[in-house]
Amino acid sequence: MSAPDAVVSIRALPEDHHPHASDADIVEIPMTAHDRRRVRRVIEAADGTKLAFELPTGTVLHPGQVVHRSGVREYVVTAAPEDVLVTRPRSVEEAARIGHLIGNLHRDIEVHGGDVIALADDALADRLTRAGVPFERSRRAFQGRAPGEHAH
Repeated sequence: MSAPDAVVSIRALPEDHHPHASDADIVEIPMTAHDRRRVRRVIEAADGTKLAFELPTGTVLHPGQVVHRSGVREYVVTAAPEDVLVTRPRSVEEAARIGHLIGNLHRDIEVHGGDVIALADDALADRLTRAGVPFERSRRAFQGRAPGEHAH
């Protein structure tokens, strides 16, 4: 553990950025999809350690990724709860329409069982409503990417 008020500078991620399951003392660092793209800032971990992220522009952190190790302690990114829209397509056709609609807005999705989940925003909610697609607002961890972080 770092001394109080000490700041750990993180300029590069560990080469092996996967948690070592059995013997590690895991300190979770909850981040929203947007926060996982903010790689130049100081945060305070749950154990009080201050982490100064100074990572290269374009770096995107992912849930489950180790960002720092100190002895047996590992600091791991987790997906923080955030506002999402959850749809439950009633048919394959509706699922395709939902995927197309969300994709045209350059939004990422998660699929869990029969649920299609996207980060909540008013534009997406309006489009789903106009398309006649039932959805619910929820607050949960979102593993996907933030808007603006898409690839073709």
